[in-house]
Amino acid sequence: MIAGFDRITDVHIHIQPWRELKPAVLDVMWRGEAAAQRDRLIQLMEDPRALLEVMDRAGVWRVGLVNYPSPDIMGFTDATNAFAARYARANPERLLPYGGVHPRYTKDPAGDVDRLVDLGLRLVKIHPPHQGFPANAYVDGLAALGAIYRRCEERALPVMIHTGTSIFPGARSKFGNPMELDDVAIDFPNLAIVMAHGGRPLYMEEAFFILRRHPRVWLDVSGIPPARLLEYFPRLPEVADRVLWGTDWPSPGVKDMRQNIAQFVALPLSDAHRKAILETNALALFPAAR
Repeated sequence: MIAGFDRITDVHIHIQPWRELKPAVLDVMWRGEAAAQRDRLIQLMEDPRALLEVMDRAGVWRVGLVNYPSPDIMGFTDATNAFAARYARANPERLLPYGGVHPRYTKDPAGDVDRLVDLGLRLVKIHPPHQGFPANAYVDGLAALGAIYRRCEERALPVMIHTGTSIFPGARSKFGNPMELDDVAIDFPNLAIVMAHGGRPLYMEEAFFILRRHPRVWLDVSGIPPARLLEYFPRLPEVADRVLWGTDWPSPGVKDMRQNIAQFVALPLSDAHRKAILETNALALFPAAR
């Protein structure tokens, strides 16, 4: 346990069926230090008990298991949804399964959202750079995306939208601008939107504008080096009641969940802001009891 915090939620870690990843994506995954941990990381993707042990050592109570279909870029199919649901059953209190519906491939967007709810998934992930459209593509004819948002709004299911760049082959980072979320928040005013990564490393000003303008938008700080968080968002305390802790672990460059927390706790923030970001905000978005 981290001193003073026993209910830390990391809302953004990548526990996924890596066996589906394309070879070029795996080449990126295994760069640098990750290559030496290949066997351990593969085990984590298949064994929830191994992940729970890592969480215990890191002082993390709950994690969000980010999954979404991206057959063209990453290799993930719709089977990633069943993977997340099955994995999380090992400890439903501590493992929050996420899934997705790909608007370019679904024939029944509202029904597919309902099926995610039936599986027990807690959030829908939309990844514009990996799925090949801007987050507001429904205004230009991708009607299925609007239907997904609408059904998530009706079912009170949060939607996480990737903002910022991606390093994986074929990813179209131009679709990572947070300003596209302005339309989404206006058109679906009761939809809880989690803005993943805060537009890093290019679009932090846009991300902060969206966050301040729309009260149903949350900021997930995963993928931002914690020691530099206040460089990215100097006015973070102004929005601390809608900031969610996340690491993006074990993505390339993210070494250790506990180390990230320690660097965050060392920032010049008030105890109240630290507790909100590490614990209570996530409890508001994802209540412990269903």
